[in-house]
Amino acid sequence: MRATAALFLLALATPSIADKPKAHLGLPYAATNNARQTLDVYTPAAGKNLPVVVYIHGGGWQAGDKSEVHKKPQAFADRGFVFVSINYRLLPEATIKQMAQDVAKAIRWVHDHAKDYGGDPDTMVVMGHSAGAQLAALVCTDERYLKAEGLPLDPIRGCVPIDGDTYDVVMQIKTVEPVDAKRAERFRIKFGDEKMQVELSATTHVAKGKNIPPFLFLHVADHPETKGQALRLVKLLQDAGVPAKAYPAQGKTHDTLNNDLGVAGDLPTQELFSFVGEVLNKHGLRGLKEE
Repeated sequence: MRATAALFLLALATPSIADKPKAHLGLPYAATNNARQTLDVYTPAAGKNLPVVVYIHGGGWQAGDKSEVHKKPQAFADRGFVFVSINYRLLPEATIKQMAQDVAKAIRWVHDHAKDYGGDPDTMVVMGHSAGAQLAALVCTDERYLKAEGLPLDPIRGCVPIDGDTYDVVMQIKTVEPVDAKRAERFRIKFGDEKMQVELSATTHVAKGKNIPPFLFLHVADHPETKGQALRLVKLLQDAGVPAKAYPAQGKTHDTLNNDLGVAGDLPTQELFSFVGEVLNKHGLRGLKEE
């Protein structure tokens, strides 16, 4: 490892504590008055051309809010990142495909306005938890969503889905149906017929030469569904030449894995920032503001 990369990774692991990030709340990213199409931007006290994290909350595609960020804004600000948390329309107001379109529209807004908040529009990492993990993985593999907003996948330098169970929707339904037919039916209601289930699966869209970013999957170590889904997508990405790995979070639940990100000493947090450091260094980028 080059000396500069090693120093960068060390800084990511042991940040200097910054001031409380400045919060810019309820910014609309679409030409509507819909509160579900707004986002929050958290910025460090100082810095320019900082990497930007776009976070997508969970909630089963029918609940959740951009305010549910826990320690993440402070943890990323301490390391010199701009942190953006987005809302998106939910069931039954919108379909899951329309939610992915909202995510792409929000990413386009972030790209257009990043410099206004000290961010680098061409250095973004997309994260999402649970339902947000499915949306993050989908938008980072199916380039059509960003293409519709006039963006390629290139500005996204990394993707971190957190404990998702629907990267392959058809597989998930087949997995749960023998033990919980009602739950399988709820997936069908949310995702639609099998053709739409395939379209909304990140696994469908993995291919070589698409500039798909590197992936880190954080999943509960002993959860067979989120583990199985992560490993399936990891293999497909690796087979397509995309760097990808899964991290089994020991002793975590679906909620604590996400909520504890940013807590001092938290092992998944360390894995997260190690991954971010690696992908930014690969492109010769810095993730910390100048001291």
